[in-house]
Amino acid sequence: MRPGDELRVRKTRDGRLAGLQIDLDEIRSLQITRTENGFETEILEAPVDRQHSYAIGTINSSLFMAAQNAGLDDSLAMELAFIFGWDIDFALDIRSGDRFLVIYEEIFRHGEKIGNGDIVAAEFVNQGRKLQAFRYTTPDGRSQFYSADGKSMRKAFLRTPVDFARISSKFNLGRRHPILNRIRAHKGVDYAAANGTPIKAAGNGRVEFKGRKGGYGNTIIIKHGSSTSTLYAHMSRFGRGISNGSRVQQGQIIGYVGSSGLATGPHLHYEFRVNGAHKNPLTVKLPTAEPLAKEYKEDFRSSITPALAQLETLNQIRTAANTR
Repeated sequence: MRPGDELRVRKTRDGRLAGLQIDLDEIRSLQITRTENGFETEILEAPVDRQHSYAIGTINSSLFMAAQNAGLDDSLAMELAFIFGWDIDFALDIRSGDRFLVIYEEIFRHGEKIGNGDIVAAEFVNQGRKLQAFRYTTPDGRSQFYSADGKSMRKAFLRTPVDFARISSKFNLGRRHPILNRIRAHKGVDYAAANGTPIKAAGNGRVEFKGRKGGYGNTIIIKHGSSTSTLYAHMSRFGRGISNGSRVQQGQIIGYVGSSGLATGPHLHYEFRVNGAHKNPLTVKLPTAEPLAKEYKEDFRSSITPALAQLETLNQIRTAANTR
């Protein structure tokens, strides 16, 4: 709870607490009610109207700026980067002229817009390569993004663990160390970003090491299965709840960019290891996640048909605008 939050309290005639309610966001509220067996909780959702809107953008400098110019708020821009983050390295692969289309939900209550919902479908053209993604919710309530042929957009590992960063040093076994001034293999990739930028776990796994590690400074090593591990170094601080032996999920914030250890400025040093051998994080082939289950494919194809048509219409709108 924060200053300004409103807590609605109900009392019995004899002054005992009968229940209380507090808004969690614009749509959901938490209701707690006294019963004969104690207190019961329930999440209530206000009736809202969800309408589809769209954004068309072309990148001149960065995805973040292009998203802002297209009218997308920060959360939608981050979701767009997350959707395509397994296939596109937004620190390395983005080029001027890359473009995107986004279909997303706008949420209205009593005719007034109260916020944005989820991205429904998106298209990204990166260096001439077109990628499309469609949100699909299975009958058991699990939502995920898939390509038009039912392949998961998700991979076993994120390509980059820091959003909207730039590569300041690549994988190079013959690099001269900028501080030690001698040849010292650079067995990872450095992502320069502002101090305090969140660092995400590249994949599901278990924290094998958390602490200070020589020139690496504040470091976390995550073990993914039996053969793969990832290392994150030079952090300013660690994420909440991260400890040796704890389980982490892909995309979970495990720490924040800093310059601890031997570092000339704030950046993340990221390593990818397979059976103990260092691999180039920018080029290593990432295993894919499981595709959509066969029993859902017919329903999936039917559900994405309107979104496919909308993306085609948006492409026609863009083409017409460019030829004027």
